[in-house]
Amino acid sequence: LDGQPVDRYLDFIEESVRPWSYMKFPSLRHPAGGPGWYRVGPLARVQNVDRIPTPRAEAARQRFLAAFGHEPVHAVLATHWARMIEMLHAAEVIGRLLADDVLLGAGRGPLAWPMRAVAADTADREGVGVIEAPRGTLIHHYTIGADDRVTGCNLIVSTTHNNDAMQAAVRAVADEMFDGRVVTEGMLNAIEVAIRAYDPCLSCATHALGDMPLQVSIETADGRCLDRAWRHADGRIDHVD
Repeated sequence: LDGQPVDRYLDFIEESVRPWSYMKFPSLRHPAGGPGWYRVGPLARVQNVDRIPTPRAEAARQRFLAAFGHEPVHAVLATHWARMIEMLHAAEVIGRLLADDVLLGAGRGPLAWPMRAVAADTADREGVGVIEAPRGTLIHHYTIGADDRVTGCNLIVSTTHNNDAMQAAVRAVADEMFDGRVVTEGMLNAIEVAIRAYDPCLSCATHALGDMPLQVSIETADGRCLDRAWRHADGRIDHVD
């Protein structure tokens, strides 16, 4: 998608819905093999960028790439390593800004921020904006009616981009840890670790580590519940029939 006009994002991404989730599931329209889902965020950025323009962060990025033999890194928990590299880059940039003459007011006068005026009667009634945020890529698409009210809005935020990836991470935990009978505390913890790696913008992201309420249900193909485990905010775990 690099270099493509942002208003053509639907030429490359399609969205689907599933009856068991309120979130959409974006995927590539023409995947070059594989399931078509993708991931955004720190892990994707540190591998796709040509270089980080601060020395310590770039050195850390090179060590990261070398640790994986300069092969594509898909390990979910490697996201934390990538996030630390970006935090180091942010600290270096902050250090530079704190010594900037303009910010310190040393002889250059007040800051003049560029601004662009848009006429109220503009004929452009549809707009798409794409920006890279800490969690990953944000896509905002709006259409405006003749009465200047929003008539259509489509948002694909970072957590939505990563939705399929989070589902795959939970399935991987289940494949490794579920014994076919009962949901264990260890399995609940591993599910939380897998989800939190993506820093999702969901209600669970607002809770302190270890205090996240979590419910996991195990159902057969015909919908019969085998086990349902509920971990409360205080850490208690109940199994509900």
